[in-house]
Amino acid sequence: MRNTARLGWSALLLFGLAFPFIAGNDYHLTVMSTAYIYAIATVGLNLITGYTGQFNLAHSGFMAVGAYTVGILTVDYQMPFWAAFALSGLVAAGIGFFVGLVSLRLKTHFFSIFTLCVGYIMYLLIEKWESLTHGTAGIVGIPAPESIAGLDFSEPRTQYYLVLLFLVISMWLMHRIVHSLLGHTFMAIRNSDELAQALGINLMRNKLLAFMLSVFFAGLAGGLYAGYVRFLGPDLGRVEHTFDMTMYMLVGGIGTLAGPLLGAITVPWVTQQLQFLQDYRFVVFGPLLVLLVIFLPHGIVGTWIARRKRKAAQHATAALRVVASKEVRRA
Repeated sequence: MRNTARLGWSALLLFGLAFPFIAGNDYHLTVMSTAYIYAIATVGLNLITGYTGQFNLAHSGFMAVGAYTVGILTVDYQMPFWAAFALSGLVAAGIGFFVGLVSLRLKTHFFSIFTLCVGYIMYLLIEKWESLTHGTAGIVGIPAPESIAGLDFSEPRTQYYLVLLFLVISMWLMHRIVHSLLGHTFMAIRNSDELAQALGINLMRNKLLAFMLSVFFAGLAGGLYAGYVRFLGPDLGRVEHTFDMTMYMLVGGIGTLAGPLLGAITVPWVTQQLQFLQDYRFVVFGPLLVLLVIFLPHGIVGTWIARRKRKAAQHATAALRVVASKEVRRA
């Protein structure tokens, strides 16, 4: 199973590297690059929701915080892009610390409702605080990332590979987190608060750490988004984007590593292919999602993993029966 996973990751990486050569035009690069950026944010949401069991509905607000950190520092204070980008995730995590201290005292849907309110407050602050965020006019003229080793990141292809690089780094970091003792701690909390506490796990400290790591990824995605599109508006912080990311998790497989990535890439491309239907595309897309939930309740990756485990268990049971029958014959 491990070899199959490595083969799958290698195929995804090769596809990502080859995509600019098979894409029809720059628009396709833009769609894929945007999907990668949202994949980074979705991977962060999956950490707190899929692995820790806390559904954060303010996630898009933290992505907007990272984006506006870059926008404000580069446009209003002429800070270099890379310095502002380095702060985007840290600012989001810093705000996440204070939000988490309050919100994580709540459980289940109470936590989700509280973060929904927090997300709406963040959106209102972005929209109304004109002296800081430029209000509904938004921030325009955000500079492209400064060149590194002669690479001009204002070109669509180099921008694509830059976003792909950060996606690969984000997936590697998340892999390290999930398969570490810390990741197993998060999953123990997800499975049962009471059992985790009985094992000596500090619930508040670990939930807060998961929350901060989650919004750190959202902030980085927002900073990358600001440098890619180079203009920002309050709509980035709307809760609808959190629901979009939730859909990506559900389609790909919540609580899996590759699921959010696959969902974040697949869903935008399916909607793009249905553009010819105009306003009726959701009439087609909605039933497709319903069928997916019915027949693949754990998402694409989650269902595949479950089937692999089921087959492995069947093979193991069959092998034990063969061994047992041989022992009986010998006796």
